[in-house]
Amino acid sequence: MTSQTNPVELTPSQAAALHLLEESDENIFLTGGPGTGKSFLIRLFLNRQKEAVPVVASTGAAAILVGGRTFHSFFGLGTEQGSLEALVDRAAGKAQVKKRLRSIRTLVIDEVSMLSQTALDAAEKVSRRLRHSNLAWGGIRIIAVGDFAQLPPISRDKDRAWCFKAAAWKRSAFRRADLTEVKRTEDAEFLAILEEIRWGRVSERVRAFLDSRVSAAEDVDPNIPHLFPRRLQTEAFNRLRLNELEGEVRVYPTEYGGSAAFRERLMRDAPVPPMLELKQGALVMLRINDPRQRFVNGTVGTVLEMLDDVLYLKVLGRQLEIEAFRFSLLDDEGAEMAYALNFPVHLAYASTIHKIQGATLERVHADLRSLWEPGQAYVALSRARSAEAVTLVGWHASSILADPRVQAFYEGRLEDDTEILTLEMQDGGAS
Repeated sequence: MTSQTNPVELTPSQAAALHLLEESDENIFLTGGPGTGKSFLIRLFLNRQKEAVPVVASTGAAAILVGGRTFHSFFGLGTEQGSLEALVDRAAGKAQVKKRLRSIRTLVIDEVSMLSQTALDAAEKVSRRLRHSNLAWGGIRIIAVGDFAQLPPISRDKDRAWCFKAAAWKRSAFRRADLTEVKRTEDAEFLAILEEIRWGRVSERVRAFLDSRVSAAEDVDPNIPHLFPRRLQTEAFNRLRLNELEGEVRVYPTEYGGSAAFRERLMRDAPVPPMLELKQGALVMLRINDPRQRFVNGTVGTVLEMLDDVLYLKVLGRQLEIEAFRFSLLDDEGAEMAYALNFPVHLAYASTIHKIQGATLERVHADLRSLWEPGQAYVALSRARSAEAVTLVGWHASSILADPRVQAFYEGRLEDDTEILTLEMQDGGAS
């Protein structure tokens, strides 16, 4: 496939990665820290393809945001109950899975870091069986996107089942494309501190930075988005702050449609609540990327006026008119099975760290005192554009967690021969 003239400005590593995506037929692992433009680059790549390329995501929440399907539904894996062979046998026996896997040439897997080892192995074996090929994935080209230093796959024990430990990962022989320039911030010192936190290092520099950002509640603007580790903390803080505003609450029920099972999943995973409660002056967060580039997922604004079919928000000093947005949940064939229709906002006084992954915030006030997952502190802090944009409720060294196997993976020290390749611009570059 021939690269086209690119009308947007890319960083050097983005340009090199796009060149590899378009000019190579290899399996690609596109990675990089928060704010390096992974999602942006994949959207650009997809928009330049002559034929539709399906996109699947590791979780329902991620799938809704990217307009794709879940990885498990696409490969017919269900809930991962039973042995690996049982999973493969069940999935391979589904006619629609067989038809789908035989018809595609390329597949994008978003948020691959949250997939389990079992899920990746089962999907790859199903693909080989149904396509009657011993090539990796039966010859389907896989473009995996994600950052293993962020939130991990759900696991019941400490031995997290990272999918890079899967036999399928090794078979895939991924060519790794690292996005290295952070577009979210140009604060070099902050980036260096984030890099230490990314790998769980609590150096004197990290300690000094975190201590310097701790602020008493009365010294923090209550309209700065607060990040908490738990949902109940978030809901209580949002309710408290909304109740402090004068005026009447206006309730916008989310309209759900589609099959009952899919509606239940949307109620859990969609970035809007079942009942959106707003007041004039309320702080809200936009949960979509604007095609006109006036705002991004995570932009915060203030409610100016609430009408039946439109919200007027003050966002970054401008008045914006926001209409309802349809969040869709797709079945394994890509058909809409359920939708949630409401204004694409939620109260922004507080959010959970898990729900905020992928968003960019102008200001952050985070509670880092009792975290339990690798990457949680890193995800929370890296939402911000600069060190000055961060304040903390408090922090504890035990909350700065990273899985050493993730660092070993990125450094090429795992006991396998997975190719670890950082793309560098050659003379002349890629265009």
